Amino acid sequence: MRKFSLDAQARELAQRAAGASNGRSAQTVYGGHEQVLRQTVIALRADAVLAEHDNPGEATLFVLRGRVRLVSGPDEWEAREGDLLVVPQERHSLEALEDSAVLLTVAK
Repeated sequence: MRKFSLDAQARELAQRAAGASNGRSAQTVYGGHEQVLRQTVIALRADAVLAEHDNPGEATLFVLRGRVRLVSGPDEWEAREGDLLVVPQERHSLEALEDSAVLLTVAK
């Protein structure tokens, strides 16, 4: 068994995102492309955006800190710390409304 501190991971990635030109940083904490389940912590500076992209499989976003907006076509959902969003099975984007960190869980 392995244990992870998502809070510590979010803090570290937030520091990296603060210095990154695109305002974001990410690290997979479990799984990977060769496995069914993948969990990735993503930190975003306020106003940073993950541009519209396809859904890689069933996915959820758990907001570890901050506030984000998930947009898919004409629909959008805002979430804050402690909220869980189910990522739609279509193209979507993610915007940080303030400095934020999320846990992206994907099952392919």
